Amino acid sequence: MIENLFPNVDWPKMWEATYETLYMTAISTALTFVFGLAIGLLLFLTGPHQAWSNKIANWLTGALVNIFRSIPFIILIILLIPFTKLLLGSIRGPNAAFPALIIGAAPFYARMVLIALKEIDRGVLEAAKSMGATTWTIIRKVLLPESMPAIVSGITVTSIALVGYTAMAGVIGAGGLGTLAFLDGFQRNQTDVMIVATIIILLIVFIIQWIGDWLTNRLDKR
Repeated sequence: MIENLFPNVDWPKMWEATYETLYMTAISTALTFVFGLAIGLLLFLTGPHQAWSNKIANWLTGALVNIFRSIPFIILIILLIPFTKLLLGSIRGPNAAFPALIIGAAPFYARMVLIALKEIDRGVLEAAKSMGATTWTIIRKVLLPESMPAIVSGITVTSIALVGYTAMAGVIGAGGLGTLAFLDGFQRNQTDVMIVATIIILLIVFIIQWIGDWLTNRLDKR
């Protein structure tokens, strides 16, 4: 029945492409979370009236974030081809997509982390400072716990964006459902291949959103 509906779909190839998309999304989301969280904390702590307040550091970090956040992803992939080749020795395959995926997503997520941190009640921060808490203690005991629901919600949105980024990375041979949809679906005019690849991508997005919403609700104590 399925074979009749989608006669051109090579199912083993489709499942391999699905695995590659999940692999790229999972690894890039984990690394984006680490780097984006660190950059977001740096932006917050170097801001006015904060523990590491430094106008120059804050401006430089913010400028870099804005620059990389503003570059369209497909252009960023092309710009990073020499760097990717130098770092990994190849621009093809799932691993070759990681530099562009992380550099493209981490600044976006860093801004979301900064927004989450700015929403913390200043009274809570002042109380922690008045009790002599160190900066690292404030980060671990106040900033991260208080903003965690918004941080998780932010990484959910970012990981969904990364699913779309992996599809775009497929255009230059990064693998995954994007490559399959472009090479077998679009270039060979096999519409059913594009439809199946799109459906699987939508299912991945729905699952990520469901997990993210569930975690956010569990962490939200309000």
